[in-house]
Amino acid sequence: MVAFHFRFAGGLALALAAAPAITAPVPVFSPASIEANVTYLADDLLEGRETGTRGHEIAARYVAAQFASYGLQPGGKDGSWFQRVTLQEARLTDDVPARVTIAGAGKSQSWANGTDVIVGPSQVRAVTNVEAPVVFVGFGLDAPAQGFDDYAGLDVRGKIVAVLSGVPKGPPDEIWAHLATQTGRMAAARGAIGIVSIPTIESEALRPWAKSQPYAKRPRLTWLQPDGKPFVSAPGIIGSASLNAVSAAALFAGAPVSFAAVQAEADKVDAKGFGGRPKGFTLATTVRIEASSATRQITSPNVIGRIEGSDPKLRDEYVVLMGHLDHLGIRPEREGDKIYNGALDNAAGTAMLLEVARAFGKDAKKPKRSLLFVSSTAEEKGLLGAESFANDPSVPIGSIVSVVDLDQPMLLYDFTDVIAFGGDHSTMGTIIARAAAQAGVKVAVDPMPAQTIFVRSDHYTFVKRGVPAVMLATGYANGGEAAWTKFLSTNYHQPSDDLSQPINWAAGAKFAQVNYLIARDIANAPERPRWYAGDYFGTTFAPDAPTAKRP
Repeated sequence: MVAFHFRFAGGLALALAAAPAITAPVPVFSPASIEANVTYLADDLLEGRETGTRGHEIAARYVAAQFASYGLQPGGKDGSWFQRVTLQEARLTDDVPARVTIAGAGKSQSWANGTDVIVGPSQVRAVTNVEAPVVFVGFGLDAPAQGFDDYAGLDVRGKIVAVLSGVPKGPPDEIWAHLATQTGRMAAARGAIGIVSIPTIESEALRPWAKSQPYAKRPRLTWLQPDGKPFVSAPGIIGSASLNAVSAAALFAGAPVSFAAVQAEADKVDAKGFGGRPKGFTLATTVRIEASSATRQITSPNVIGRIEGSDPKLRDEYVVLMGHLDHLGIRPEREGDKIYNGALDNAAGTAMLLEVARAFGKDAKKPKRSLLFVSSTAEEKGLLGAESFANDPSVPIGSIVSVVDLDQPMLLYDFTDVIAFGGDHSTMGTIIARAAAQAGVKVAVDPMPAQTIFVRSDHYTFVKRGVPAVMLATGYANGGEAAWTKFLSTNYHQPSDDLSQPINWAAGAKFAQVNYLIARDIANAPERPRWYAGDYFGTTFAPDAPTAKRP
């Protein structure tokens, strides 16, 4: 995520009044309680809460202890607070030095990993050695119904495909963002055995090569499926690599169109704001990808608490509130502060989860549907903890009616609006607007659509299983835009995301109230949330589910 404090001066709890339409009283939400939880979770002693470390294990036990103190019941499959996720870490070894060789047009060039190429380790092969002719396939999108037919007329069986990074220029689009995550699977489905990513002018500007190079030798994680096999999205792909402009230019040697011309075409924008879509063709070169990999398994817990619903007919349905507990840990190679405390990302989201759990735990009358509170692991490693839980949840996946994800709330100002990323795909958007209004808060249109946040956080793992889900965040109004912009440019995924920021604890209490009201409305509604008729995500992932007419 997938990619934020005014300190509350008073020590009094924030009493938040109930809306007239709701007969049940609204609990008191405590800025002091939120401050205490964030302060503990973002302390240096937890060493950045990286997945698989002692700091994260301590944090997980803290969350479980808080759940227990609020009166929740353990929600794991074995009746425990913890549903452990088995992860596999793959790293490159020196047995076969990782490199990419490009040959053709009477010339052969080789680059070591971390220079002008980056080679990833394999989760399933000790040695990678794949060599094949190359076919350029544009952006590598195989979705004719959405207007993408990049493989038309191309035979890539047994070949390595060269794919432009990202999606074509144009207005931000969550469907396009989803499709961009599927290029490896699409290539494998067409019979490709390898994939190399090549940059566009836009992707080079957004992420200069020098920022990627430090990650060349870092391990990669995936989750183990119930059968013990590592999850690999495109198992038919034997080798993969990323190229920069230098090595990509060599890839196009002898081709009818140069790499520079392909980049220029992709960078053009028409009168409607859409960029070029270079057509694919067979290149005159071959690529060889070599590497050796070693793997090890680690475990890390998702923490799950449960509140049973009060309605005999609806208590077997669940509303899930979740937020990731992990962050980035320690970077010993860094100068100065080496601990990535993750105060806002996502100690603050976890504190929201805890505060909402505390409120429901104290309610004398429980909501009609049951609630699951999931503090997930390995979000920063690629949504792996949520992916594992969504694939093998502690309750039947069909009984989960909706998911609200609390990730990186921007508690640096007194927010007056919230953003429901993904709320426009289902009736959850209407539910959230109604609940937020009870707290005097508006729901705003996504102000940063280019970030495509809907497909970059833990809730999206449930969307892919057909469950309506959103990520809720504070909005841009009343100083929010400046706070978001500053945080993302200076503190996001940096050691400076710590308790030195001016966190507004009263804003945290208000945000907890909003999330409580949303969860309560969903849990008490006579009907579960529905995808809108014709919505891409509902049609793709829940084709047989009942739908609602879009307002």
